[in-house]
Amino acid sequence: MWAFKSVFYQIYPLGFCGAPFENDGVLQHRITKVSEWIPHIKKTGCNAIYFSPVFESDTHGYNTRDYFKIDTRLGTNDDFKALVKELHENGIKVVLDGVFNHVGRGFWAFRDVLEKRWDSPYKDWFHINFDGNSNYNDGLWYEGWEGNYDLVKLNLWNDAVVNHLLDAVKFWVDEFDIDGLRLDVAYCLTPEFLKRLRGFTESLKPEFVLIGELLHGDYSQRVNDEMLHSCTNYQCYKGLYSSFNSMNMFEIIHSIQRLFGPEQWCICRGRHLLNFVDNHDVTRVASVLTNEKHLPLIYGMMFGMPGFPCIYYGSEFGVKGEKSWGDPALRPCIEKPEETELTRFIAKLAEAFKNSDALQNGSFRYVVLQNKHCIFERKTDNERVMVAINADEHPITCHFDAGCGTAVDLITENTHDFGGGSELPPYSVQFWKMER
Repeated sequence: MWAFKSVFYQIYPLGFCGAPFENDGVLQHRITKVSEWIPHIKKTGCNAIYFSPVFESDTHGYNTRDYFKIDTRLGTNDDFKALVKELHENGIKVVLDGVFNHVGRGFWAFRDVLEKRWDSPYKDWFHINFDGNSNYNDGLWYEGWEGNYDLVKLNLWNDAVVNHLLDAVKFWVDEFDIDGLRLDVAYCLTPEFLKRLRGFTESLKPEFVLIGELLHGDYSQRVNDEMLHSCTNYQCYKGLYSSFNSMNMFEIIHSIQRLFGPEQWCICRGRHLLNFVDNHDVTRVASVLTNEKHLPLIYGMMFGMPGFPCIYYGSEFGVKGEKSWGDPALRPCIEKPEETELTRFIAKLAEAFKNSDALQNGSFRYVVLQNKHCIFERKTDNERVMVAINADEHPITCHFDAGCGTAVDLITENTHDFGGGSELPPYSVQFWKMER
């Protein structure tokens, strides 16, 4: 699967392009701004883009009005078609947000229900009780997503609803040639729907990827050969930053081990999850870390651990944003990209990942584990790489059986000699490709 070998770049288009929060109905060709960032995205080493919602919505994109139309605040379908073509010509795959659990109150079928009540042919598209009332005083009750009544839950047991969604997916593939979907709140989607979606997309386009938004629990219940190819690795997200903030590498290594370790009970052995240090829903990593010198290191951990990496726009050059400031603060308009020492380091990590079978597909085994430093091995039949991270301000020398005499650091291309112990410099990341 191409996605498992890719470095993703996430863009939240409505924020990135500076669109107004409320859909004002005014057509603006803002989505073309992404074209200006293509050289930067490529230079950072990314070769796939995950776009948060781009379809017509009420406000933030997750309250869809029309699955067949690019949001007026971003541009036209032709604008987006041209953009995807340009991205493909630059070797960049495109994954869109599929928001299939719910729609907005402005969704055409729901508006028909509000108008015609029992007479609406779409009343069974939703979970409605005409004897109740809503927070909006509609004179009827309906189920909203997790109590949010601007997000009207769809009835995925209704074939007409499912067919409408599948028709939309076919439209996106036929018209825009997209390469996959990230499924919003995939933990709410029924297994039956996911199985049908998987079979349908496989018939449309070979290696069309389905990445689900999952939080906790046993990911293998939905990430398997019948449903999702992958999911968001929230189970390692917290450990990534708090291991550095608390100087306790045991936390993140335990989380990785639980998912990908060699034991039979490890729940995601052989699976590829989407790793991230931040995204559009959580505080920016530059605002989370208490020591800014750990910023390159947390990316090193993300690129070195099992799974495939995703970078959130702007975070590659240290943009800050607190969740407590509200979601718009996490999704800002950034006029132009910056090139910093961090972006250059991430680019080296990206090239190492894209060219390493072990980093893409290797098993996981930790070799050295202490509070402030760790070394773990990624191994396939073709390659063995050890990831060494020192979060301390002081160097440390580690003694362990490397199984060989020398290695080449995939980040710096320097030769590393294991004789006499291995020194980990202060605040360092090394990817040692072991000699055969």
